[in-house]
Parts: sequence; C-alpha cells; structure tokens
Amino acid sequence: MRREVKYGLIGGSAALVAGVVGGFVLFDSSDGSSQGARAASGDPKAAVQAGPLSAKEIRTTAQEFLTAWQSADAAKAAGLTDDPGSAKSALGSFAQQAHFSKVTLTPGAPAGEKVPYTATAQIAYKGHQAPFSYTGTLRIKRDTTTGKPQVGWAPDVLYPGLGKGDSLRTGAAEAPPVKAVDRHGKELTAKEHPELTGILASLRDKYGDKAGGKPGLELAVHHGDGSAKAKQPGKTLKELTKGTPGTLKTTLDASLQATAQKSVDAKKGAAAVAVKPSTGEILAIAHSPATGFNVAIGGALAPGSTMKIVTAAMLIDKGMTSPDKPHPCPKYVTVGGFKFHNDGMSSYPHGTFRQSFAASCNNAFIGQAKDLSDDDLTKEARDVFGIGLNWQTGIPTYDGAVPVQSDAQMGASLIGQGGVRMNPLNVASLAATAQSGTFRQPYIVSPDVDHRTLATAPRKMKPDTAAAIKSLMRTTATSGTAVEPMSGLSGDIGAKTGSAEVDNQKKPNAWFTAYRNDLAAAALVPASGHGGSNAGPVVRALLASG
Repeated sequence: MRREVKYGLIGGSAALVAGVVGGFVLFDSSDGSSQGARAASGDPKAAVQAGPLSAKEIRTTAQEFLTAWQSADAAKAAGLTDDPGSAKSALGSFAQQAHFSKVTLTPGAPAGEKVPYTATAQIAYKGHQAPFSYTGTLRIKRDTTTGKPQVGWAPDVLYPGLGKGDSLRTGAAEAPPVKAVDRHGKELTAKEHPELTGILASLRDKYGDKAGGKPGLELAVHHGDGSAKAKQPGKTLKELTKGTPGTLKTTLDASLQATAQKSVDAKKGAAAVAVKPSTGEILAIAHSPATGFNVAIGGALAPGSTMKIVTAAMLIDKGMTSPDKPHPCPKYVTVGGFKFHNDGMSSYPHGTFRQSFAASCNNAFIGQAKDLSDDDLTKEARDVFGIGLNWQTGIPTYDGAVPVQSDAQMGASLIGQGGVRMNPLNVASLAATAQSGTFRQPYIVSPDVDHRTLATAPRKMKPDTAAAIKSLMRTTATSGTAVEPMSGLSGDIGAKTGSAEVDNQKKPNAWFTAYRNDLAAAALVPASGHGGSNAGPVVRALLASG
C-alpha cells in the first residue's frame, strides 16, 4: 500500500520569553509562578530546574510540540519528548500511514500536567476523501536530569488507546464485511442484537475473506507485530467506501438469542449460553449489559457446584460410588488441614450419593479428595468433558481450566472452587456432554467453512457412567435443588445448581445448567445467591422456548 500524502503546514508556535541579565537566564513568570534562576556556568547541578511544572511551562511545551508535529517536523517534535527515538519514528510515519493531509492540532485548556488537544485532518486515499477529527491528550513532565519540561511519550500521544505495535492506517479493510445470518437464514445485526457486536466483528475478521465479500476502504486502528492485541481485529474509525458483504451462516437461532438476551437483561451482569448436545452447535450467547464484556464466552470464574457433574462422573468412573450406593455427607470434613462445612451446616449422615448430588451436599464430594491423585479431576475434565482443550469455536473463547491441585485446594476444586475456572459456554457444554454422553466441541460457524479441526476429547464417558450422570441430573431436576426452575418441563431433562463463593462478595455467584432433549443451557448471575432461584429462571426460559 503506497503512502505519499504529507502533512500540511498550518499554524505557528508559541515562543518562550526570556532575557539575560548578569550571567543568569531569567524566565518570564508573568503567569504568577516563580521559576528561580539557573547558573550559566559552573556546577551543572546548579542549573537543573526542579519542582512542579508551572502553568506556563505546560502550555508552552504542549504548544511547541503540537506546532512541530503539525508542521511535519518529526525531529523537532520528538526532541521535545522523553523518548526522541521512538517518538521520531512514530511521528514520521503517522500521517503517511493514515493518509492524512491538512492537519490542524489545537491545544485545549490544561488540566494539571495533562493538555488535551483536538486534531482535524483530511483523509485522502486513491481518489477518496473524508474529514476526520479526534481529541487526544499530552502529558507534560519535567526531565529529572536537565530540568526541562517535555512530553511524556507513549503511542497514545498520537491517538487515544494506541499501544505498542498499534497504528492508524488507511487502506483496504482487513477483511470484507459479512452478512451474518442465523441457522434459518435470518440476518443478525449489531443494531438488533447489540450483545453480538463483538462476535460479529470477530466473524468478519476471521471469515470475511471466506464468505465471498469485497473489502471497502477505511481508516482503522491496526494491531501490528508486538501489539498486545496482535491477534484481535482492528477497529474501524472511518469508512471511505463500503465493501460488498458476503453471507456467513452461523449456528445461532435468532429467536432463542432474543429470549436469552431478554432473560439476562433483567439481571445485572448475567450471562447465558445455549448449545445443541448432539452437534455442539451454539444456539445463543447473551450477556448484560449488552455493550459490556462478554462474560458468557470470555469469562473465567469459579463455576461452583455445577462442577459436580464432572466430579460425579470421575468418582463413578473410578468405581468409588454409584447413584444409590450409601454415600454419607457429614457436616464437617477436614482436607489438607482445612475444615470444610456444608451450606447451612446441613448433613446427610446416612444418605446415598443420589441424595447428596440432588441436594448438592459439598462434603460428599470434598471428602473423596484423600483417595484421589492430584491430577484425577484435571484428567476427567479434559479427557471426557473437553475442558481446557483448544476449542476452535470460530470466535475467541475461554475454554475453561481445571488445574492440578492438592490438599485443601483439591478438595475445593471438587465442588468448583479452588483454581477451577469456567464461563457459561463451558458449563453449558458440561450439561450437553452429560445429556449425550459424548463431548462435542461447541462452535458458532461450521468447520466446513474453513476446514478447521474441532477439539475432541480423548475418551467418551463410560456407558454406565453416562447413564448414572443422567439419572442424577434428572433427580436433581425433579426432586432436588433444581426442582423449582425445572417444574413443568417435559421430555429428557436434567439439571445442576451451583453457588460459587467469591472473596469480599456478600452473596455468591449463582450458576445453573440444565438440558431438555437436544438443548442444553447454562446461566450465571453474579453476586445474587442461590443458583436455582437466580440463574435457574434464565435457563428455564431457554429450555421452554427451545
């Protein structure tokens, strides 16, 4: 991409008024500040200015820097910073890469040592022109060696939010636009589904050149080598020409997506995901606020007792228990020197494993830690449920973690605390695996589009284990902690509640996951309390509509 446009020469510079008297340089301090005096010769330490910057120093330095930058004098502008080498290179390429001309830089009123400025420019590229403006900020500081005021250099001096390796570039878009549609062909737009804004951008970045579209011309933030966001799509700042979109089919269901978003919108910070157990297709991804971080697929939180699906499968796989085998849940159990107690100090001293699972009695699980190897839970989560494998969903996702732990941390991990981390996508996949007996990696775009390889678990759940887990989850849904939200739902159903304690949080995070026939879902409602009463209604809404 050729870049030939140069800066326009606009504006003047502010001069620093000074006079020389008796061998001393006296700085004008008409703004009320006392600059003191510097020796013209002798001990260099005596010539170093110290103390806070004066208002005049801040204004003058900012004006001189902006004037030099506006005049395309990169060397002079860079010399006014604390990193001349980096600044000169960045300033010298800024206008050429962005294809800016007629640049005007206007300082605003300083706020302490920060000086806002307004930049206006004309973008000119291949016969297309467009105006562009933005507001940036300079940070003025005093050099501790020379005492001179200077601009603290960082990439975001050029444009807000720029980091190392980032730049503004005008040219063909990184990817053509895409018209994303749901599984039935209905278009999915950010206007109608603001919660999908980030997902739609990711789909364009990954599949734009595979969907048959043609890129437009745009000014965008480019994440180059060395950028902390190198693997993320660039951010479009100004479109010069619109591209021609290609059509990309997703696995989402627009109707179910609307139901999911409506359900989480009613609960602060909530998130939910629905998947199809027989295929792994993602049917809905919702989070609130819709314009905030997408915790549904990117969060990493302790999943609480929903993890007992994995723990139960492991214990049954190893022959340590079975649904109707006596499996007491004592009020207290000590592991690794740490004394655990059940929620509400409850206990089932003569209960079966089914009763302990349905009631989500913690110590029935924690007490098994002493008979397990440190990596047993990690292996079960990874090898049977796919947690921690490299999922190729078609969009960026966090794929869960169940680290190897010992003693008390191992005991906590068995109930979804300790170092275990998941999000609603991962937990929905747990329920989907329980429903079908086989881990099928969730995905939002068919692997046929780009021939990527989906993650596969090394082994399937043993048939007896699979039947036992479904039996336990059905009991939980019909007469256990999940009975209220699952009441009235017919068909092949199963559920598990979860409440995850968080340090310095008054109420635990509420989790709920369940399946009904070929639909599995999970929801998280932070800091709300019990999973069944808080996250349960969100999942029920999905299962009922699906």
